[in-house]
Amino acid sequence: MTTRAATRPRPTGHQGYSETHPRTEGTAAIARRLARAACATWALPDDVTETAALVVSELASNAVRHAWGPSVRVIVDRPRDDRVYVAVVDRSPHCTPELGTPGEGDVSGRGLVLVDALSDQWGYDLVGPHRRPWGKRCWAELKVGP
Repeated sequence: MTTRAATRPRPTGHQGYSETHPRTEGTAAIARRLARAACATWALPDDVTETAALVVSELASNAVRHAWGPSVRVIVDRPRDDRVYVAVVDRSPHCTPELGTPGEGDVSGRGLVLVDALSDQWGYDLVGPHRRPWGKRCWAELKVGP
């Protein structure tokens, strides 16, 4: 499978970035790189850059682990000057994210806890026709300080 990248030019504001990648374990690292590159292009501070990279990699890891289908779409956007939006689109509309409380000895289940703690807000949207969605978009928004 080949990687597809896209940028979305706008008449004003910041350019958004998205890439489609195979749904493999390496996708989380690729998502981190995309977030870091986008944040560097926007000249954001290191703390925002690293938070965006961590959050999008957690969303990508969840899609790789729980979704199905050959690929996922990674999105890094800046819809406003004070926001960074990261998202991962997969083809599993019925496998929705649930914030849990992992036990002390649990070796997994902390990804969404991190997303919840580090983002201003997060959630998911079903993608496709209302009656028959083909996938979902798991997203998070981060505040960019003054």
